[in-house]
Amino acid sequence: MREYPVQYAAVRKPKPDPSTLVFGKTFTDHMFLMDYTAGQGWHDGRIVPYAPLSLDPSAMVFHYAQEVFEGLKAYRNPQGGVQLFRPMENVKRINASCARMCIPPLPEEDALAAIRQLVGLERDWVPDQPGTSLYIRPFIIATTPSLGVHAAHNYIFCIICCPVGAYYAEGINPVRIYVESEDVRAVRGGTGYTKCGGNYAASIRAGERAEAAGYAQVLWLDGVHRKYIEEVGSMNVLFKVDGAVITPALTGSVLPGITRKSCLELLKSWDVPVEERLITAEELFAAAGAGKLEEAFGSGTAAVVSPIGEMGWEDRHVVVNGGKIGPLTQKLYDTLTGIQWGTQPDPFGWVVPVD
Repeated sequence: MREYPVQYAAVRKPKPDPSTLVFGKTFTDHMFLMDYTAGQGWHDGRIVPYAPLSLDPSAMVFHYAQEVFEGLKAYRNPQGGVQLFRPMENVKRINASCARMCIPPLPEEDALAAIRQLVGLERDWVPDQPGTSLYIRPFIIATTPSLGVHAAHNYIFCIICCPVGAYYAEGINPVRIYVESEDVRAVRGGTGYTKCGGNYAASIRAGERAEAAGYAQVLWLDGVHRKYIEEVGSMNVLFKVDGAVITPALTGSVLPGITRKSCLELLKSWDVPVEERLITAEELFAAAGAGKLEEAFGSGTAAVVSPIGEMGWEDRHVVVNGGKIGPLTQKLYDTLTGIQWGTQPDPFGWVVPVD
C-alpha cells in the first residue's frame, strides 16, 4: 500500500466523551491533502495537521460549485482493531461524480491508500462505545482563481474525519415523512446520481417545510412526471410490498447508495424478492390502503437504515406497520451493523481492516 509523507500535529486535541458526540462538530488531529494541476495530474499527497484551507476569493468552487464529496465510516471491532466498510465503493463513486462534474478522476488505489493511512494514524479517535464510529469525509474542490464558467485547472482532494455518536442512542424510532409535490431534488440528465453539494442545497427548503409541518423527512418525486418516487431526504428508500422489496431504479436521478446496494445484496442472499423499478406515489399509497405495504425504510451511511412509520401526501395519510420498525428492516440493520462492527461474520468480503 502506498505511504504518504506525514507532518505530525505539534499539539494533539483532547478526545471527546463518546457519550456526548455530535455529528460533524469535532474533528481529528490530521487531514489528507493532494493537489491537482493541469498537465501534471494529481500530486503531492500528504497528511498534515487539521487546519483551515487558504483559498483565493475567486476560487471556482465558490462561484460555480465544481465539487464532489463522499461519506464513509471506520468502526472499532471487538478485538480493538479498526475496519472500513466497502471503502472502494466510495472511491469508485467519487470518481463517477467527478466524471459528471468535469473533475479529473482520482487514482483509485492511491485514494484508498490515503483513506486507510489517515484512519490508521487517527485510530485513537475511533470510539469504542456501541454504535459509535469515525466518520470519514473525502471531498474535491476546484481551486483555480477564475470567474468564468469552465472546468477548473486546479483542484484539492482532502479527507477529514470526525468521531460520531450512536445514530440511534435511544433506540430506532420510525420517522414521519411527507411526499414533496412542489420542489424537486434532481432530474434525469442532471447531477442527481452524484454526490455534489448542489443536490443537497436544493433539498433544504423542502426539508424545512416538512419539518415545520411535523415531518422528519421529504419523500422526493421525479422532476418530470412528478409522480415517481426517488429518494427520502438524503437517503435511498425501499418498501416491502406484498412480500417483495421494491426500490426506485437507478435511472440517473437517484444516488447509487452503497448501503442500498448492500441491502439489496443481503436481501437476495436471503431469497427475498427484490424489484428495482419505477414506483409511483399513487401505487404506494394504494398498496397501503389495501394492507399490502408492510415495511418502509431509508438507507444510508449515517443511519444504515431509517424505518418509516408514517407517510403523508396532500390530504392522505398512512401508518406503516403500526408505526413500528418491521422485522425485515430490523434484520437488515442488525446484519449490516454486525458486519460493520465485526460482531457478525462477513461472508461478502465487505470489511477492509485498517491495521
